[in-house]
Amino acid sequence: MSKPPLLLLLCAPRGFCAGVVRAIDTVERALEKYGAPVYVRHEIVHNKYVVDDLKAKGAIFVDELDEVPDGAAPVIFSAHGVPKDVPAAASARRLTGIDATCPLVTKVHREAMAHFKRGRRILLIGHAGHPEVVGTMGQLPEGAIELIETVGDVEGLTLPDSADLAYVTQTTLSVDDTAAIIAALTRRFPDIAAPQKDDICYATTNRQEAVKAVAPRVEAMIVVGSGNSSNSLRLREVAERWDCRISQMALRAADIDWPALAGVKSVGLTAGASAPETLIDEIVAAFRERYDVTLEVVTTARENMFFPLPRELRAETGA
Repeated sequence: MSKPPLLLLLCAPRGFCAGVVRAIDTVERALEKYGAPVYVRHEIVHNKYVVDDLKAKGAIFVDELDEVPDGAAPVIFSAHGVPKDVPAAASARRLTGIDATCPLVTKVHREAMAHFKRGRRILLIGHAGHPEVVGTMGQLPEGAIELIETVGDVEGLTLPDSADLAYVTQTTLSVDDTAAIIAALTRRFPDIAAPQKDDICYATTNRQEAVKAVAPRVEAMIVVGSGNSSNSLRLREVAERWDCRISQMALRAADIDWPALAGVKSVGLTAGASAPETLIDEIVAAFRERYDVTLEVVTTARENMFFPLPRELRAETGA
């Protein structure tokens, strides 16, 4: 029986960003330098495939520092960033702390600190409970940062309109949603201080723009990524907003709801910033097993960003 034809549009850019590459390389280089085990506080990035691979190489993932035994084994802080009290606690225990926080997240931390030193009240646009938000709010004393999740939250603020304010944002948000919240903030607080450069990272923006280019051309969109990955979830939302009839999250080919794709003739495929290209290859192969695939790459931007490893690992490796 012949396979049904399918146009498969592959978004570019997709998959790993520079911050994720740096975080994964940090764990692998630490394993080379110190040997197993290496401890990692929280998931180094939000992707189960990546985490399981690093576990197999000797990384041990923990929720909190008290799970890390005393000794020489290093503990790595995830790419999402951590509150200031976490590295301080590691230092107090004389643990070898290695900070794999994405430099673009660190940029937000520094912005928040600079605003705080100027006496400003800081509004953080982000999602409650996300590790990046927890880490950013944990850079300053409790109450110095107020979380804003929606336009409604802006309207509900009890601050005086003349308050000396600044805003920063989580790096992995929906570009369009964030723009609406910022517009509401600037309408209500015209003098609010903004970041000199957008806090939403280049990779998040580029991947969303690629989905916007592909979604109107396809009947279904598959986003490769874990369900706890903020930037991956935003890609699915973008596809839905741009009139893609079917959108699915999938970590592996086995996760795809194949019956839901019955009869479709065009599918878009992208991957969140923490999803490796090998998972894209696996899913393309799964489509080829089921369909007569015509593959087209839709490129909306080219990326060449690179972040060096943490200093503790650079000195010995020369990276």
